[in-house]
Amino acid sequence: MTRFIDVPGLSDYISKKGVEALIEKMVDYLEQDYRRWNDFEKSARLASHSDVGVIELMPVADQVQYAFKYVNGHPDNIEYNLPTVMAFGVLADVTTGYPVLLSELTLTTAIRTAATSVMAAKYMARKDARIMTLIGNGSQSEFQALAFHKVLGIKEVRCFDVDPTATAKFIANLSNIEGLTLTPCGSAKEACEGADIITTVTADKRLATILTPDMVKPGVHINAVGGDCPGKTEIHADILRQGSIFVEYEPQTRIEGDIQQLAADHPVTEMWSLIADNRSGRTSADEITIFDSVGFALEDYSALRLLFDLAEQDDLGNFIKLVPNLEDPRDLFSLTKNGTASARLRKVA
Repeated sequence: MTRFIDVPGLSDYISKKGVEALIEKMVDYLEQDYRRWNDFEKSARLASHSDVGVIELMPVADQVQYAFKYVNGHPDNIEYNLPTVMAFGVLADVTTGYPVLLSELTLTTAIRTAATSVMAAKYMARKDARIMTLIGNGSQSEFQALAFHKVLGIKEVRCFDVDPTATAKFIANLSNIEGLTLTPCGSAKEACEGADIITTVTADKRLATILTPDMVKPGVHINAVGGDCPGKTEIHADILRQGSIFVEYEPQTRIEGDIQQLAADHPVTEMWSLIADNRSGRTSADEITIFDSVGFALEDYSALRLLFDLAEQDDLGNFIKLVPNLEDPRDLFSLTKNGTASARLRKVA
């Protein structure tokens, strides 16, 4: 049968194990898979855009496992009391096509996105970075802050959101984290004062300029997490021209990322090459580095792989009959006969 991890099950598991512990495990899994980048069959995600949002399918596979994620992005969902981003995913066996895992990925995506951000910063940010700006204090914000505090040693997060209640929520959720100072700011520019790392994670579906050149000092690493579809940006194009740009999968980022503002031949570096060679993307302390993150299917593959391993190890989730397991695989029609389905289904652990 297929393992199934729902939101309550994962929520309970994380509350016992800790968000930071799962982020650290996720970073390990991400690095493992990025180091074998060339083993994967890759493509840009399939996106269906509307005036109010986007719905996407994100597939990736190697010779052993296939994964996909269904995910949306609807900035106005707060009006319906729904999350901006909702997701689920499947991990399947390539040999048979059998779906071995069906899992929630809304909560998991927040964790894997934070883990991807801090993994990138390990290779791009200055080693002495201790102050991070966080512009956008919505659903992703706490995960980003915890990841950078735990893995990279960030001591202060200077936070700003156009909605003050989002910042209040962010501070309330993290007020008890030892060794982490949270500084609410009155503007994005104020939040950027003294920052070593600037993380932008806004959700507006429009061409926006959240970060301008006067807000970025030499040596800053920019973690551009928002701006993940055509027509949506956060970073002023002049900043992009000043810095060294790193991306996940170039064909996808050219369409969706902040670099959609630049010429098609503007140089960028795919992040996997840094990780595979274990080398820094930074050439000097004064260099501006930019991770133009849009989210790539390989990261969801890593997340699903981790969830499956945790499920096996800690008995996370349960089993469901997502597809038939028949005594005679040819006799699908038997499932249409009253009272015979249970008898004819093969027991599969």
